[in-house]
Amino acid sequence: MANTLHVQNVTYRYGAKTALDDVSFELAQGRFCALLGPNGAGKSTLFSLLTRLLVARQGTIHVAGHDIAHDPRAALAKIGVVFQQQTLDLNMSVAQNLRYFAALQGLSGRAAQQRIDQALDRLAMRERAGEKARNLNGGHRRRMEIARALIHDPQVLLLDEPTVGLDTSSRQAITDHVHDLADSGLLVLWATHLVDEIRPDDDVVILHRGKVRAHDRAAAIAGAGSLSEAFIAMTDTPVPSL
Repeated sequence: MANTLHVQNVTYRYGAKTALDDVSFELAQGRFCALLGPNGAGKSTLFSLLTRLLVARQGTIHVAGHDIAHDPRAALAKIGVVFQQQTLDLNMSVAQNLRYFAALQGLSGRAAQQRIDQALDRLAMRERAGEKARNLNGGHRRRMEIARALIHDPQVLLLDEPTVGLDTSSRQAITDHVHDLADSGLLVLWATHLVDEIRPDDDVVILHRGKVRAHDRAAAIAGAGSLSEAFIAMTDTPVPSL
């Protein structure tokens, strides 16, 4: 299976502070990978580099074979992003929000509507297309943002702490939906500090103080113990629960 996301020897500094230190990992299509780390581990910096909000001065990032430094347009076209902070227009309906984003991606008319319908169906949101975003609960707003991120048919879906602020039921539903997306062939990179969102067969990259501490299947990292115990041992960080 070809690697869709390849991060190699990436280092990033904010002045004298090193946020990422020689970070390398490769991820394959059709996998759910949790980028697991405590606050301040470097997760947000890495996501900013993957989306070109920041530019890596050391190391390389390839998305679906495209070097993000030399061919950013092609690389970014393969990425869908769900940021931690909400980015919806609450006064527009679900469909209007998605139609606006489709237009930003150069899609219009029948092609745009087909992509919108497909994205809504994948997230079980079709029946809410006419509702205003402000009338949706937190879980359905999150589903809508994921649907929006899929409109241009990306190969990689990046989600930055996507369940923050959601209740237990909504957290579980979003986690299940995104795992289903990975099972359907999408590469998912899910940034989190919550180990209960990770399944034993998921890939896990543990990031702490800017360094990759482990990269393997969750079950392999856990070994004879639990993933929580392994995470604490590698980061000396209490693990948040529900």
